[in-house]
Amino acid sequence: MVLLVTDTSGKHGSVGLVRAESDEVKVIESVALAGGTFSAQLVPQIAALLEKHGFGKDEIDAFVVISGPGSFTGLRVGLAAIKALAEILLKPIVPVSLLEVIAANCGVSGKVIAALDAGRGEVYAGEYELRPKNTILCIEQLLLMKEFASPAREITVATPDAGLADALRKAGVMVRLVEYPAAEMIARVGWRRLQLEQAVTPEQLEANYIRRSDAEIFAKK
Repeated sequence: MVLLVTDTSGKHGSVGLVRAESDEVKVIESVALAGGTFSAQLVPQIAALLEKHGFGKDEIDAFVVISGPGSFTGLRVGLAAIKALAEILLKPIVPVSLLEVIAANCGVSGKVIAALDAGRGEVYAGEYELRPKNTILCIEQLLLMKEFASPAREITVATPDAGLADALRKAGVMVRLVEYPAAEMIARVGWRRLQLEQAVTPEQLEANYIRRSDAEIFAKK
């Protein structure tokens, strides 16, 4: 199967073409997207990748998309583009949490917490149970650093954020500094979900913001 993998959740993003068969996932090519230009870059880069490697758009079998957490604007842009393409092509979408990808690729088994710096002294935290053929979500939440650090001392924490890793180590937390999720890592989680029939339709695709928007936070009751 040919998977189109996108991530527009952070300051920088990516789009990749991936071939997946049985237990094998191979990246055909992945292209970086510059932050702040996702709306202008995403669809043209998808078209360029398909043309470069001789694929027609109808040959995309499924879309794997990072659904959050991360930038509100970036996620909205990325998910809107994938919704439109999936609806036109009648293809399934597999939403994947960035936190789950971090957890699944941290190289440990059992309980692990994936963490991302959410700014404002807060942390995106996802607790997972890692099993040989599956990853079980326990909880994803937004916590203040002081709320996160204490319980995290009991479980291995994985993060791609060097600054967050340093802060957590100073607080006595055991941290694994891992690579920021690339197309292959995202595709592996998405491919497993697709095999488990966990795809969604364009109408069902929603962003996994975890944090409420400023408009929601500061809106008058």
